[in-house]
Amino acid sequence: MNIELSASMMCADFSCLKDEVKLLEEAGIDIFHIDIMDGSFVDNFGMGYQDMKFIKSITSKKVEAHLMVSKPYNYLDILFNLGIDIIYIHPEVDPDPATTIEKMHKHGVIAGIAINPGTSIYTIEELLNTVDRVLVLGVNPGHAGRQYQPYVDKKIEKLLNLKSDFNFEIYIDGSVTKERINIWSSKGVKGFVLGTATLFKGNKSYKENLRFIRDEHISLCSNIKVNP
Repeated sequence: MNIELSASMMCADFSCLKDEVKLLEEAGIDIFHIDIMDGSFVDNFGMGYQDMKFIKSITSKKVEAHLMVSKPYNYLDILFNLGIDIIYIHPEVDPDPATTIEKMHKHGVIAGIAINPGTSIYTIEELLNTVDRVLVLGVNPGHAGRQYQPYVDKKIEKLLNLKSDFNFEIYIDGSVTKERINIWSSKGVKGFVLGTATLFKGNKSYKENLRFIRDEHISLCSNIKVNP
């Protein structure tokens, strides 16, 4: 299975954002991931309208918005006007998430829900009928570089057992290491948001980091035995 790799742009170098976008594009990134935070749902402020507009204007790649905000439906029209391709909302802070998701679909947007480490699958299971993607957060949201919460593994396993029944894809965000990519991609996770644990790390270029991830994934897939 081919994997999709997203660049968490809150980890990029904002002194040369245009160069960062071009380097990531040339390196083979699939999606630009933009975190929108309001200082209420999480204790931080994320990227803004101008950042999204600029990135969208200079890339042909998909751009996704992760809304870590208290009232995600208030942001939809802005994101639609910008041409954002994928939107994730946190259903626990939306009084009517099904209507919000329906509005995304009507505007041709890929609709997803994001699940915090402490959010139970059972509280959002009915929404799995309506979404295209589920973004599982492996860390408590709001800041880059936070520690992975191991109990999230069981949540991913439960979602893998549900995804064929509900027809959604699973993505993971937060402390995504090469090892976690190998483990979860082999089990059916479609995509990963890359930040300080892999892509924006060390002295290697973005191209080298992405090539290493993809080469390991290809090697892993080629070694998986298929039962006759």
